[in-house]
Amino acid sequence: MPGTLIDRWFRDHPRSVGESYAEHLGVATSFGARLIAGGVACMIHGLLPNLFTRTGSNTVKRLYSQMVARQPGSPPPAYQQPEWRPEYEI
Repeated sequence: MPGTLIDRWFRDHPRSVGESYAEHLGVATSFGARLIAGGVACMIHGLLPNLFTRTGSNTVKRLYSQMVARQPGSPPPAYQQPEWRPEYEI
């Protein structure tokens, strides 16, 4: 069955989240680029602590919110609940 390997590698997961291959590629690439940018900001912050003081934390929070919002029936993100307070933010 020639289509089985193609389906397994390229189509099954995007279909499972309600996207085409191209849509999934776009979403995953967007998330990845933002993770890289947030990571670079964290490394710069490590060298120059007065720069990007909340970029890493805000990037993680924003991406988490977007991922949770994509899943039907999921509760609101933990950081939006009043009792949740991080001990440290970068």
